[in-house]
Formats: sequence, structure tokens, C-alpha cells
Amino acid sequence: MKTELRMKVAAAAMAVAGVLGVAVDSAAQSANEIFVPVLVYRTGAYAPNGVPWADGFVDYLKLVNARDGGVNGIKIAYEECETGYATDRGVECYERLKSKKPVAFSPLSTGISYALIDKVPQDKIVLITAGYGRADSVDGGDFKYVFPMLGTYWDAADILVQHVKKKGNLKGKKIALVYHDSPYGKEPIPVLEALSKIEGFELIKLPVTHPGVEQKATWLQVRQQRPDYVFLWGWGVMNSTSIKEAIAVSYPRLQMYGVWWSAAEPDVLPAEAAAKGYNGLALGHSAEKDAPIHKDMAKYLYEKGQGTAKSKDEVGSVLYNRGMLSAMLTIESIRAAQGKYGKRVVTGEEVQWGAEHLNLDAARIKALGVEGMMQPLKTSCADHAGVHKARVHTWDGSQWSYTSDWYESNSKVLAPIIKASADRYAAEKKFEKRDCSKEK
Repeated sequence: MKTELRMKVAAAAMAVAGVLGVAVDSAAQSANEIFVPVLVYRTGAYAPNGVPWADGFVDYLKLVNARDGGVNGIKIAYEECETGYATDRGVECYERLKSKKPVAFSPLSTGISYALIDKVPQDKIVLITAGYGRADSVDGGDFKYVFPMLGTYWDAADILVQHVKKKGNLKGKKIALVYHDSPYGKEPIPVLEALSKIEGFELIKLPVTHPGVEQKATWLQVRQQRPDYVFLWGWGVMNSTSIKEAIAVSYPRLQMYGVWWSAAEPDVLPAEAAAKGYNGLALGHSAEKDAPIHKDMAKYLYEKGQGTAKSKDEVGSVLYNRGMLSAMLTIESIRAAQGKYGKRVVTGEEVQWGAEHLNLDAARIKALGVEGMMQPLKTSCADHAGVHKARVHTWDGSQWSYTSDWYESNSKVLAPIIKASADRYAAEKKFEKRDCSKEK
């Protein structure tokens, strides 16, 4: 009976995949292709945010094949696997797809990332967590196969505090953290607690239960305590709900700042004009739509009916760009690996070297067609993020506009927190840390 049930569930899943147009390109995978799995969530409470990210990721893989003939002549095969943002389903996808010899996973989930961190070193598969995941995984000495490229939640927490501090001394002020009650939402807490002691502000922690549609009690506390600022660490429907509840209790959107996963179009559009003035971090990019890369998407994919998104209007939205750049980092890691090991099908172990030796300078970023959307990025054994910068963008009621200069996180504050956390992880798992001074 259990076997029969599993078969029925599998059949149903395949039917849903067909209806949703889930890309399955691995059927054509051959010995001359590199396999890149795509963990997505196009269904469930987080679909409004998961879909544009997945579309951007898949479109970039398609573009590399259609425009460039692959990476140095090697085509990219891919397959989507629906996780619904559930950690157990994400692990199931990983276990099923790893038999296809993937080189890198991008799960778009901190919870799934946590669950895979112990698996990827054994399987020699890279885990790219661009702008999410475990913040201490920047330390490649402890996390050889994990790459939180572009920046971490600890960078984000520090940068938000830097930004609000510019508005006045924080001593005696209150900052409320409204956060998704999950590994993702809890990530900034250690840094915000440390900064509260340094800067003298009171940190108010307000967890929100998945999926985040019920927040009335949370925002009643906001109304009662009247924090000077609210930092929002939400995802999916939680973000738009938070903005609506802030309106209900008359909390000013100008004093609200979302992390970069709380600062995209699906977060503000449901609140309509009332979201005007809401701020969020931009992870290098915002909703740029007219970069050379977007013109290539139109030319090679959408004008030929090959685009993944339902409409080409989605191309260039915040989360589409985020997915696109995540795929770009994967491809550039493959390219770097080929530069060392040869222009051939590379392994996950070889792509680990590539990811750890990325050097995307201003000239390379321009050549990739994303000038202005990324800061130069250079990874190493000691720094698996490669860059630690962000800026603020603000919703004006119809679009996002940059409202700050670039900030860089304070390494003097973060370095000891990272080291202590990574060392605890190594001790817990009973392994010897790599000596990055000996890595080349």
C-alpha cells in the first residue's frame, strides 16, 4: 500500500509539474553536459517570492546555452525540484538529484541550507547560498563547500544598524526585530544583540509563526512599545502582512527597514499606496530592467518564446534579478574551475576550487552585462562571500529607488562573532579546520 501511495504521489507531482511548466532538461543530460539542479518553490505560501527567483535562475541557464553554446562549449543541463520551502522536501530533492552528479545546489532556503551543510562536503557538491544561509559559512576553513556569496545576514544586520545610526545616536533607542520564526529569521539575532550592547539600544525580538499571515498580536506589541525602528526579517506573505499591520497600528513605514528578502515587489504591491516610504536593503541590485543582460534575455529567450516567466515584464524585477545573479555565480564558478582543470565537464570538487577563487572585477561585471547590479566580488578560503556591501532602496508607491550610498559591514565587529561560531561548529562536528594560509 505504501509503495502504491508513493507511486500515486509521484504521478500527481509530475502532473503538477506539467501544469506549472516546471523545467526538466536533465532528460537530455549526457556525458558532455554539466548538471545544475534548481530547487524551487512555485507552490505554497512562499510562491509569490519563489517564482520570480526561479524564473531568473532558469532563464540565465537557458541564456548561457542559447547565446554562448554553454560554458566554454559545454552545455548546462538542469532540472527543477519543487520544495514548497519545506526543509524535508528540500533534502529529498537533494538526495534524488545528487545521483546525476550535480556541481552546485542553490536551495533558496536557509532551513534547507542548514540541513545540507553536513552533506555537501561528503558528496563534494558546492552549496551556493547567495545572500542567505548560515552567516558563519563565510569561513571556508570550516565550511569548505558552502558559499554565501554577495553577503550574509550578519552583514545585513550590521549595515541596517549603520544606516539608522546616521539618523542619530542609538543610545536609549528601541529597535524591534520582527522575524520569521525559522533559522532564516533567527540569523541576525547574535549580531543585533552584540550591536545593542555596543550602541546602547534596546533590542525587542518579535517572532512570527510560519507562514506569517497572523501578526495582529505582534503589531499590538509594536504599538505598545513604539520602537524607533522596525527591522523586518520576513519572507513571502509575511512581508506584505507586516506592512499592512504596520498601517493598521499607525506605525510609520519610513521607520521600517526590511532585509533584502523583505524588499521586493511582492512585498509592497499587496499594500498598494500605503506601502509608500517602506525601506529595504538592496543586495547590490534593485529592480534594474534595462541592463545589457536583460536585453539578451529578450533577444535570445523571450522573442523566441523560450522565456521561463509568464511575461517578459517580470524580467528585471528584484527577485528575478536575484535568481539570475545566483545562477551567474554558479556559471562563473564553473568557468573558473575550467580555467584551472580544462574546458571540459568539471566535477563538484573542481567547482569548489572555482567558487573559492572567483574574481569578478569591474571589467568582468561589465562584460557579463550586469554593471551597476553587482559590486566586485573576490572569494578566498578565508572569505566565501567575496563582498560585504549593500545599500538601501525605498518604495515610492510605484517603484524602488536607491536612497543611500553603499555600506560595507564592519569586519571588526563581525570577525570575532564569525570565528567563535565557526569554531563551535568545528568542535561540535569533530573535524579539523582547514588552514587557509596554506590554500592557494
